[in-house]
Amino acid sequence: MITRIRDVRKARGLTLADVAAACVPPTTAQTIGRLETGMRTVSIDWLERIAAAMDVASSTLVTMPDRPDVPVAAIIGFNGADAPERARTLVPPAPQGDLIGLVVDAAQGDYRTGDELWAQRLAPAHFGRAINRDVLAPRPAGRFAFGRLIAVDGSRIQLLPTTPGARQQVLAEVPWIAVVTTLVRRV
Repeated sequence: MITRIRDVRKARGLTLADVAAACVPPTTAQTIGRLETGMRTVSIDWLERIAAAMDVASSTLVTMPDRPDVPVAAIIGFNGADAPERARTLVPPAPQGDLIGLVVDAAQGDYRTGDELWAQRLAPAHFGRAINRDVLAPRPAGRFAFGRLIAVDGSRIQLLPTTPGARQQVLAEVPWIAVVTTLVRRV
């Protein structure tokens, strides 16, 4: 079985230690590294544990014949664009789990007009996983709050809005939040 654990981990901005700590039960970064490189055989159990730790479908972690993978043509770095040292592919975004979409109508912070955001819903027990990430939180009367999650204190969360100069928002009894996982920007 050809795995894509490393590609997906890097695309999600996670370290080996992040994935190892998020596994249930936790494991070591060295073990995750061995599974990524093929030095250790990846069983279905390991595949499911790692997928759960990265909040992706387990099928995302393996090469699938019916899924079009996007080949990486160049790596853009400090010295410009260079060919990758080894063949790499990108995992195209695919709806999975409890995703919701957001559309940016007016530029705010890092987001431009026309951006599409994919966000993964989290239950209150998992709010801590979204610290320092942009989230959407429901408010009464069909309204929402959007901003950087800066603190979780029991049933209260604190958001820093993306607009410059805006004041911090404190929300209580939030039933769920949705953490932004994917930005789709047309150029």
